Order: sequence, then C-alpha cells, then structure tokens
Amino acid sequence: MVKWTAPARTDLKKIFAYIAEDSRYYARQVVQNIVERTAALSDFPEMGRVVPELNEESVRELVIYSYRLVYEVKNQDVEVLAIIHGKRDFSRAYGK
Repeated sequence: MVKWTAPARTDLKKIFAYIAEDSRYYARQVVQNIVERTAALSDFPEMGRVVPELNEESVRELVIYSYRLVYEVKNQDVEVLAIIHGKRDFSRAYGK
C-alpha cells in the first residue's frame, strides 16, 4: 500500500500551483502522472533507486519529470516522504 505523508501532499499541491500559473491543463497532467507512477510502488516497492545522499536501502526515489519522489519502504508498505525538484539542494529540501 502507498501512503502519502502530509509534507509530500503539500509538495504535490505546490507543484500543481506552480505549473498552473501557466497551464492548469499541464498541471493536472503532471500531478496525475506523478500519482500514477507512485501507485506502481504497491507492486514494485524497490523499483526506484536508493537515494545517493542517504545511502539507506529503505529510502528510495523515482525521478519523474524533473522531480525526485522520495519514499521509504516499510515491510510491504511504501510511504511517500517528499517530492523535490531535481535542481534543489537535497539536504536543504529534505531536511537531512
């Protein structure tokens, strides 16, 4: 099962708002694509790579567009922790 943390939901809303400034249509497309890709983690929780900055086997990421979707595998569950733009400083954005 995929669970979204409150910070990750906030990140998704911010992504939508930012893209919607230019196009609500593309904002919906991007958010929908992110959610759909994340749903696949239920069946394939280790499909993403280990986050290089953390080097913890359970904390992984999917690169979707120019975003890094960071998630943690806990037994059979997946918890989405954050969505960070690839150009942002990971340590500052993720708080590690």
